[in-house]
Amino acid sequence: MIQPIYVYGSAVLREVAAEADLSDREGIATLVKDMKDTLAHADGCGLAAPQIGVSRRVVIVDGTGMADMYPYLKDFRRVIINPEVLEESEKTCEYNEGCLSIPGIYADVTRPASIKLRYYDENLEQVTEDFDRFAARMVQHELSHLDGDLFTDHIAPIRRKILSKKLLNIAHGKTAARYATKLK
Repeated sequence: MIQPIYVYGSAVLREVAAEADLSDREGIATLVKDMKDTLAHADGCGLAAPQIGVSRRVVIVDGTGMADMYPYLKDFRRVIINPEVLEESEKTCEYNEGCLSIPGIYADVTRPASIKLRYYDENLEQVTEDFDRFAARMVQHELSHLDGDLFTDHIAPIRRKILSKKLLNIAHGKTAARYATKLK
């Protein structure tokens, strides 16, 4: 079921999410389905459970819509449950990021160029996987949500100051997104 996306200013986006209870297979399956439906409706490339108001360590990423620009993403879809970052590269890269919870705002963010992650997949099987290039970017952006961080926390202070009025407007419910949003 499509859920509203919580926007900047919502308390749930600033919480450190709790681990998902792997014994609750039905609950996880429902959450993942809702997240997939919501992401598809919002036309994004990633979504974390806190963005739909559920403070659990679950994210989904879907790079298939960007395969024209990044051909290696043509089959890239992941459900990532209870992730643990095992390694981060010292090499970094900068990309322009946006977020469904911060509609209409984009900024350059520097993150590690690659990461190694251990997580449970949609079938609750443990996976260890290396991510690089834009796949690493998408995964790291979503993982930040699980720790109560937003991409705007990782931008230069002067850029954040420039964006402060727009962020304040979102926090006061003044936003125009093409999908349902919620502020709480």
